[in-house]
Amino acid sequence: MIESPRRASAAWAASGPKLTGWPIDRWKEIAFYRGQIGYENAFLTMDTIRLSAREKIGYGLGDAASHIVFDNVMFYMPFFYTDVFGLPAAFVGAMFLLARGLDAVSDPIMGWLADRTRSRWGRFRPYLLWGAVPFGLSCVLAYSTPSLGLTGKMVFAAGTYMLLTLMYTVVNIPYCALGGVITADDTQRISLQSYRFVLATGGGMLSTVLMVPLVEWIGGANKASGYQGAIAVLAVVAAVMLFACFAETRERVVPRQEKASSFLADLKDIARNDQWRIVGGLTLLNILAVATRGGAMMYYVTHILGQAGLFTAFLATYSVGNIGGCLLTKPLTDRFCKVRVFVWTNVVLALLSAAMFFVPLRQSALMFAFIFIIGMLHQMITPIQWVMMSDTVDYGEWKNGKRLTGVSFAGTLFVLKMGLALSGAVIGIALAASGYVAGGTAQAPQTLRCIVALFTLVPGVCYGLSVLVAQKYRLRREEMKTIGVALNGGA
Repeated sequence: MIESPRRASAAWAASGPKLTGWPIDRWKEIAFYRGQIGYENAFLTMDTIRLSAREKIGYGLGDAASHIVFDNVMFYMPFFYTDVFGLPAAFVGAMFLLARGLDAVSDPIMGWLADRTRSRWGRFRPYLLWGAVPFGLSCVLAYSTPSLGLTGKMVFAAGTYMLLTLMYTVVNIPYCALGGVITADDTQRISLQSYRFVLATGGGMLSTVLMVPLVEWIGGANKASGYQGAIAVLAVVAAVMLFACFAETRERVVPRQEKASSFLADLKDIARNDQWRIVGGLTLLNILAVATRGGAMMYYVTHILGQAGLFTAFLATYSVGNIGGCLLTKPLTDRFCKVRVFVWTNVVLALLSAAMFFVPLRQSALMFAFIFIIGMLHQMITPIQWVMMSDTVDYGEWKNGKRLTGVSFAGTLFVLKMGLALSGAVIGIALAASGYVAGGTAQAPQTLRCIVALFTLVPGVCYGLSVLVAQKYRLRREEMKTIGVALNGGA
């Protein structure tokens, strides 16, 4: 017999945090989220409910929306700023890096606010609803090209880029944290993240593969108008995806007990989480690898392969590899420890990246094969890395007695954006130092060598360092089972 919401909530209020091992039914879930008992009686439920495909797809649409912007920034924004808006490459690199000063403040504050948000929709989902439209508008502003002098252009670009990163923070930190509270089951988390990154890759493909055709169709010879019109179309799609993510997901994992604490105290607790620090380092190396390769891709296809028209097909090949990698993650992690899969995949990525450095100029067919394999392998490790981050939240609660989901993922997103900025800075500064000529049909030999190194060796070094850092990560399957039992009241 299924209890009514009223009776279920009364039982919860009477039992409070002492109630353990209970089977979750929909009535109790509804009773909690309607706020019929206080959050102070909430506790972590290490449930093993099998999530529906619909909810997994709904969750994945949120990251598809984010990747419409994120992938555009990674693949197109450096080129847009230098070759369309006419900004110096060194300024663009410095701007990407300096904008992280804003993130150093906004990201942890956003995570702290999300952890303390109380609404009938939960803690994190409301921001998807409230932030969707402002997020889309900030995309359009960032790709605008007003007729200004060079100084005016620099000020405008810096202001609109910072607004874009701020709105990305408002939407994406709660979104990332949401993945840690939909389920606490390790197998379901990997499945959820696999769905997420299949759809994220689809969103990235929608954005990056369609961007050039949309630019040409909307703007024709006027590239500036084309870029703004193309991103406006994609921004509408992104907003709709965020609304769908809000509607189709539910928050289930909640703290066993709330402890009032200050913003600075939460930051100190995160800093003391040794496993969070390790995953933060892996996140930085991961995004440095993919963003440096992605940012250099347009330059590589244009000047090394010698066929700028191949860019869309080259990027599509990489994205198809990404989807294949996401689909392989769960079968592999079902059979092998996720940490072992993560380490050995990074080993292979490092070796392949080094091998790509020695591919001669104009070898398009060989590079298409390489980029497909690289895309597949890289996206195999990405879902694992986000599950590892969710695991560090559980570990932190077990170790310190505080569940800091929002702040933890805020820190991760800050590290991720720092990696994106560092990659942009590395590309901009390296190209400027090597004598890159914006819009030039021919580049100097040292510039060509620089482009090849950015596309191959820099990512390879990042993957190699990831192998070393991952040796310190301890939260393997058995360790997480032990933590789950303890959090569920068994220890």
